[in-house]
Amino acid sequence: MIRLIMWIALIMAAIWFFKRMTKGPASRPKPVAPEIDAAPMVRCAQCGVHVPRDRALSQDQQWYCTEAHRLQGPAARDR
Repeated sequence: MIRLIMWIALIMAAIWFFKRMTKGPASRPKPVAPEIDAAPMVRCAQCGVHVPRDRALSQDQQWYCTEAHRLQGPAARDR
């Protein structure tokens, strides 16, 4: 009786394995990442750091990251 149960279990395992191999991997839907609208970035005229435009300070069509840099004005760049 034990041999019969062992054969049945072995045949069922073989069938299960065969079905799994022929079907391929289960296709799981990938989670959709939320679309994030990035804020436009501007470069500070004094130090060159990029900051979001809504947080930057503007003067004479120049952008600055802080009030101190705005007061110093644009930097002279030798690049």
